[in-house]
Amino acid sequence: MFNQGEIIHHTKDALGSILVIDYRKHRVLTFNSAFEQSKIDRRRPHLPVHEYNRAMMLPAAFAKPRHVTILGLGGGVMASAFHHLYPNCHIHAVELRPEVVAVSREFFGLPESDRLTVTIADARDALSKLPDASTDLVLADLYSGDRMSPAQAQRLFIDQCSRVLSPNGWLPLNYHRPPEPGSVYLRQLRQRFSKLLMFRSKTNNTVIYASKQPFEALHSRDPALLALEQQLPIDWRKLMAKVTPL
Repeated sequence: MFNQGEIIHHTKDALGSILVIDYRKHRVLTFNSAFEQSKIDRRRPHLPVHEYNRAMMLPAAFAKPRHVTILGLGGGVMASAFHHLYPNCHIHAVELRPEVVAVSREFFGLPESDRLTVTIADARDALSKLPDASTDLVLADLYSGDRMSPAQAQRLFIDQCSRVLSPNGWLPLNYHRPPEPGSVYLRQLRQRFSKLLMFRSKTNNTVIYASKQPFEALHSRDPALLALEQQLPIDWRKLMAKVTPL
């Protein structure tokens, strides 16, 4: 992965390496593996590059969130995007590794803003301390260098996400594979959420969307998506066209 890029920063903590690599147009955060944790356009750091990151933002098309919780900050791609997209929205990001937070601020343009709070903690502990119905979106993107955190597949995690979400809230999960029909995991989600959708990215990431309330799905040609495209050009209409019921 590094052949055509330049390593501009390398540090270590108790969990391993943290590298920042520059390419001609992009900047990448990686934990010294074959996987890119975050990727930004160097000219527009608020613009997510990875398709699955863009897809995780799709629930913003159904309602303008006033509060967003992001579990797994990484390079701060989604935090920066929501900060840019919704000037009246408060973003709360939770990140386990203090060095990752420092790197996201220094190299990935994470905003210093009254509307952005970063908590350094285990996501499960942070969730347990949040008030009921206190956020409109919980974006779960908990990954180590090479795998998804098992926490995202646990009943308690799903229960806590449901508890902290507002009545019209959404839970987008970056899941490592399509869930098996009839699996325990899907049953847990259906117990807490009214509607489930799924997105498969070109790199085989699976994004699961869980909605607290029934909703009217947006057609990929809906004018609302065009309006979002003008604010944050990530091809909202093309992304929406790939969303399927689960």
